[in-house]
Amino acid sequence: MNAGDELPPLDIPITRTLIVAGAVASRDYQDVHHDAELAREKGSPDIFMNILTTNGLVGRYITDHFGPGAVLRKVAIRLGAPNHPGDTMTLTGTVTEVDGPTVRVRVVGANRLGHHVTGTVTVTLPERAGRGAP
Repeated sequence: MNAGDELPPLDIPITRTLIVAGAVASRDYQDVHHDAELAREKGSPDIFMNILTTNGLVGRYITDHFGPGAVLRKVAIRLGAPNHPGDTMTLTGTVTEVDGPTVRVRVVGANRLGHHVTGTVTVTLPERAGRGAP
């Protein structure tokens, strides 16, 4: 693995259920994450995903790629365009740094409106049996 390596993209269909379940699971009961009528009253065309759900999906993307032994050390993300029901968010990643077992990945999640999430994830990979760090 080297800086510049790209992770395969991951398409995530954004459903109403995903948005509401993510909000409830993270105890984010703000109406804009579960009540379409109230979200529209506040200027949104529909409910939208909360940052904690996005954070979890970014973590899943990284651990799905690097495996169950990977440990997320830092997830630094910023939200942009909202994820609404019916969108598809495509996560992509580029390795920016490799320092022994520590890898930094630049992550972008885009939908039809633009970048939903951008950020950097620092992950520690397990040592390979008998071969030292990756």
